[in-house]
Amino acid sequence: MIPNTFTFPRPFYFYPPALFLLFLLVQLPAWAQLDVGAAAPKGAEQLFNGKKKSLHKNWTYWEGPRLSAKLPIKWEIVPDPVDKGTAVSSNDPEGAGGKYGAADIVTKQKFTDFRLHVEFLIKEPGGNSGVYLQNRYEIQILDGDSTDHGMAAVINEKAAPYSIYRGVGKWNAYDIQFRSARFDENGKLSEKALTTIYFNGEKVHENVAIQQVWGGPNSGLDGGRDGGKGITNRPGGIKLQAEGHEVLFRNIWIQRLNLEEPNTDF
Repeated sequence: MIPNTFTFPRPFYFYPPALFLLFLLVQLPAWAQLDVGAAAPKGAEQLFNGKKKSLHKNWTYWEGPRLSAKLPIKWEIVPDPVDKGTAVSSNDPEGAGGKYGAADIVTKQKFTDFRLHVEFLIKEPGGNSGVYLQNRYEIQILDGDSTDHGMAAVINEKAAPYSIYRGVGKWNAYDIQFRSARFDENGKLSEKALTTIYFNGEKVHENVAIQQVWGGPNSGLDGGRDGGKGITNRPGGIKLQAEGHEVLFRNIWIQRLNLEEPNTDF
């Protein structure tokens, strides 16, 4: 489906089919990189490609206050239940019972502004995990919950339409553009982090200003500072949460950006 804001200079039937297709590819590069199966664009970094080598090269356990897991990472590489290939399961035994922070994994590299693509599949009803931007701000993964603590929510701040979620046993995708918080010359927070998010190719959040880190010190960076509002001026990795559920991940890539203006829409 072509976004309803798009118009052609002439009616589409005026163009030969090959020229029409070329026109689409030139005019809609960002749109073409949304949803499940989106390939990393030129200049992006493939953080996880479904393989064990990629997992151990690019990720490690987050050394938070609740960490109990020990390297090497125990997240298992499993067969993709839908397509050919493999994925990784967040069901680390140390995260059993919803013990977040005990076995969460985070990228070794740290980021400020970026465009992120993450694909996930929940195997059982109630499956729970999360994608953390800068290891601070959680974009929730939670089957069965449509609230601001539920699926595709900017956690505890803004809910997303639950109907976009494809359901248990199916691949879903987050496409996220993120601008990190800004600080003045004295290190004081001057602009809050912003994000725009597409869920399965549909925009669910636009330029949302993220207020704080939720979940306390075991959740992510700065979670224990001033009730999660004490954001510090330091980059962070992309984190995936282990809460004792079979949530699978594949095709994770990131493109570094420099968003000078406070606008993350794309």
